[in-house]
Amino acid sequence: MEPVENLAHGNDPLGGPFLKDYVGDGVRNVPESLFPSGFYRFSRRSFLDQGRYVLGLVWVFRRDEGTFIRGFEARAAMHSQGLPMTRDAREFRGLVMRQEDGVGALISRRGTMTGSYNFLNRVTSFENNYWVGYVARTMRETAGTERVVRMVYEHLGHDFGLAKAASRSGGYCAVEDLLPFHQRLLQPDEAFA
Repeated sequence: MEPVENLAHGNDPLGGPFLKDYVGDGVRNVPESLFPSGFYRFSRRSFLDQGRYVLGLVWVFRRDEGTFIRGFEARAAMHSQGLPMTRDAREFRGLVMRQEDGVGALISRRGTMTGSYNFLNRVTSFENNYWVGYVARTMRETAGTERVVRMVYEHLGHDFGLAKAASRSGGYCAVEDLLPFHQRLLQPDEAFA
């Protein structure tokens, strides 16, 4: 026999009695006004080559009570690490949660091969469609390798044409190839603190 409060969430560790008031509520209650569903173009400094930047595209969506994120690693990034470039190997997925001043996301590739924690908060912009923060990769410390870098998310909405164009321009690039507002928010000449 189980207590009634345990039955509602089955074996869900986030919704169970131990975490529901700590992590669970933040996972189940991410309002569209805080972080809307749709496509997002993102940019960040490369973890592997500090002289280059990564452009990518993710899809944020809601299902049941959760807010999820899905995307694909750039082919060039996979190739440079000697990793397979199959769709399954490149795909990453994550769970978005409400934080005090923004949103966090736990993201991983299939089989938890790699993981990251992303934190983003909305910044003032003309269309109110930008978030800035950082991404921290889960890996052991290695001299000369960054594990935390600034990141920018730009909400493109549900426009498939914009998303397709953003996807085509994804991968590695130089800082001058980034959109001007992405450059400004990433502060490439300022150390991350």
